[in-house]
Amino acid sequence: MKALVTGGGGFLGGAVVDALLARGTEVTSLARGAYPDLEARGVRTLRGDLADPSAAHAAVAGQDVVVHVAAKAGLWGRDEEFHHSNVVGTRVLLDACRDTGVARFVFTSTPSVVHRGGDIAGGDESLPYAEHYDSAYPRTKAEAERLVLAANGPDLATTALRPHLVWGPGDTQLVPRILARARAGTLRLVGDGSAVIDTTYVDDAAAAHLDAVDRLAPDAACAGRAYFVTSGDPRPVRELVDGILGAGGLAPVTGTVPRPVAVAAGAAVETAWRLLGGLVDLGEPPMTRFLARQLATTHWFDISAVRRDLGYEPRVDLDEGFARLARALAG
Repeated sequence: MKALVTGGGGFLGGAVVDALLARGTEVTSLARGAYPDLEARGVRTLRGDLADPSAAHAAVAGQDVVVHVAAKAGLWGRDEEFHHSNVVGTRVLLDACRDTGVARFVFTSTPSVVHRGGDIAGGDESLPYAEHYDSAYPRTKAEAERLVLAANGPDLATTALRPHLVWGPGDTQLVPRILARARAGTLRLVGDGSAVIDTTYVDDAAAAHLDAVDRLAPDAACAGRAYFVTSGDPRPVRELVDGILGAGGLAPVTGTVPRPVAVAAGAAVETAWRLLGGLVDLGEPPMTRFLARQLATTHWFDISAVRRDLGYEPRVDLDEGFARLARALAG
């Protein structure tokens, strides 16, 4: 089998690549940057912009399946950059699949497309898209997911996966940010840390993508549908943060910030970043309204549908994930 994995040089994309290679799949990766480590693992690497039709056609031609993991993620950035990468790039890839006869398209989405700022306890796929988003990332991912699901048909079967908070060794987002803020003495919980969330260990997230590759077909139950994916082990935010800190050899978090204060601070920071961002490079803001609400609210999901339709089964619970992370950080 031949598979194109976009974003194969990233954290989750790299895990998907490795899982496919382990099965003997011929893997191609399309990304803007150079990734010699992928080439060393036997991956055919192509450099190009996902939103460039010529690059997309060259990468997609001859593939059996496209696994579209690449995205512009993050708490902050120009709206047009998120739209270009997440919406235009997805549309161009779908067009390339139709033009070249690729029959399967697996899309990496996010549960944030349904988050309205309140609690979600055991939410399933009947949840509607949010009506308003505080960040360009979930807004553009929702638009892209709609494109993917609408493209499903007899010649191109599509499905979308919504892995929640992917983490593990090699993580470039959640783990290093928590450890860095703890070492700098600036780590705080929003609220009292009792909000319950679930996460997805990276190996589980990759396994779900391979399950989708295997099950997806025009007449499959998963065709034209989106699925929440987690490791099925929801815990309080404090427990997640302390587990990551413990894996890094650091003490548990003690500081807290009331949710209203965090949301107000996020709004103020966003205003400052908009006003000053064009003058100096401020980097990513330390707090935004979206982040404050994500950290302060319960949001965990029912994964019965992905178990039923894709045969997915979590393998790594939170405690085992912490143990694996500790070994990786110590090594």
